Amino acid sequence: QVQLVESGGGLVQAGGSLRLSCAASGRTFSSYAMGWFRQAAGKEREFVVAISWSGGATYYADSVKGRFTIARDNAKNTVYLQMNSLKPEDTAVYYCAADPSYGALTRGYHEVWGQGTPVTVSS
Repeated sequence: QVQLVESGGGLVQAGGSLRLSCAASGRTFSSYAMGWFRQAAGKEREFVVAISWSGGATYYADSVKGRFTIARDNAKNTVYLQMNSLKPEDTAVYYCAADPSYGALTRGYHEVWGQGTPVTVSS
């Protein structure tokens, strides 16, 4: 099983950009589909994006499509989330997630998740 550590969150103005990183430990990273979820204060955790183990398939929530981009580097055991054109409604704690099944991840299931990194977008 992998362990995940997120970084890169912070405070940004609306329209700005941030890049989140998720470093994974464990030799089986490349066999996991990876993704990002987020949870705003007082709301349930929601799916943001997933990427297959090879990086060949990605799936985005409609709310971030065209603004966010996920990528992974299996040699570095790292997955990235580039967030552009940020909006105040993107404010949340962002969690990196992993699951052996890409399909399950796109449906919101994740076997492993990190501790989260907060993102605040000011208007």
